[in-house]
Amino acid sequence: MSDIRQNAAATTADSAPHKLPVRTLVAASIGNAIEWYDWTIYATFLIYFATQFFPADNPELALVNTTATYAVAFFFRPVGGWLLGRLADVRGRKAAMILTILMMAGGSLAIGLLPTFEQVGWLAPVLLLLARISQGMSLGGEVSNASAYLAEIAPQGRRGRYSSFFYISTGSALLLASLLGAFLSSVLTDDQLRDYGWRIPFIVGGLLAVVGMYLRRTISETEQFEQNKNKAVRTKRPLLTTITQHPKAVGQLVGITLLNTLNYYVFFSALTPYAVNSQKADASDVFIALSVGTALFIALQYPCGKLSDRFGRKPQLLIWSAALACLVIPLSKLITPGAGLPQLLVVFCTGLGLYALMSSIAPAIMSELFPTELRGVGIGAWYNITVAIFGGTAPLVITSLSTAGHPDLFFVYVTAGSVIAFLTICTLRETAHEELR
Repeated sequence: MSDIRQNAAATTADSAPHKLPVRTLVAASIGNAIEWYDWTIYATFLIYFATQFFPADNPELALVNTTATYAVAFFFRPVGGWLLGRLADVRGRKAAMILTILMMAGGSLAIGLLPTFEQVGWLAPVLLLLARISQGMSLGGEVSNASAYLAEIAPQGRRGRYSSFFYISTGSALLLASLLGAFLSSVLTDDQLRDYGWRIPFIVGGLLAVVGMYLRRTISETEQFEQNKNKAVRTKRPLLTTITQHPKAVGQLVGITLLNTLNYYVFFSALTPYAVNSQKADASDVFIALSVGTALFIALQYPCGKLSDRFGRKPQLLIWSAALACLVIPLSKLITPGAGLPQLLVVFCTGLGLYALMSSIAPAIMSELFPTELRGVGIGAWYNITVAIFGGTAPLVITSLSTAGHPDLFFVYVTAGSVIAFLTICTLRETAHEELR
């Protein structure tokens, strides 16, 4: 009987007229877009600015040090998730989201304007590291706070649709960073990119963050927070409370995020160097296939979010994890030295199309695991710890396996993660048609 009532409620919500608050949804999700834009352009342009922040007489060491700075910031995400998530639980989602985007703007503009090693010596890499730490902490807080906000402002039966804007913004940012990188590379010489060209995308990111901060100042606080803020303030040792009172939710978040992270890393990061460097595929074909796959990924977000509101989160997640477990290794086998654009399109479109099943509803899933008074710190800490462990080590894993002559074993590793996620999802309670706690 309860299932019948839930399905009836879902049908009513699906058919009732509703106007999306697009400005609010953009304001909530723009921080995530800017943050991933910044992380992508750092990885894209570090080959040009490495010798700007480290001694130029050893380019290889400068590149290693600049990459290490990128990795160190990754491990400040859990700190930001914990501190800024707690701030969101006791002071409000809006206040925390404004602070995160302020940290983003500051970090991006700082990198774009920093003095070089030649000008200030070892102060240059120290300032670069501080800017990256600020960005790492802000991203840790951004994911949890924006996820909570999107879920809490959504009307009953529409959390999937509202959540889909989170990764619409992410995919759009990745496309923007990629296209800007391609544009600057085509209009500027290598010397110009090393001298000043690499600064342009960081300054653009900082200016976008300022726009995002303006938009966020106009949004309203969520009713869900207002009704539960006193309970959050009274909660002592909130991070420990998530473990002692909600251990199942913590385990489920970790199990699902494990595959979420690996799925993102494989198709947005790892496959490109694997295809070009290890399998000698044509670089332009790989770039085109990735761009088309990313466009498909963006286009599928809202329809997949809507599907989850109608049929539930759990079936969608089970299809996602089971399909990846079965297809990751076969898809990797399609990337061969003779692989043409059609084969590469199959790989990227399949992988990113499947990922849309999960990413479109990630904020809703995570928010539905924890009560309001623990939602910010619960997502912020455990999501980012998992991302740091599995996302932060993914480049090391694939590099080590490639060095040993077995790069294909990385896809076995991802398959194992898919099985773990599938078993974890089996323990989930369907919450698509329930009110947030």
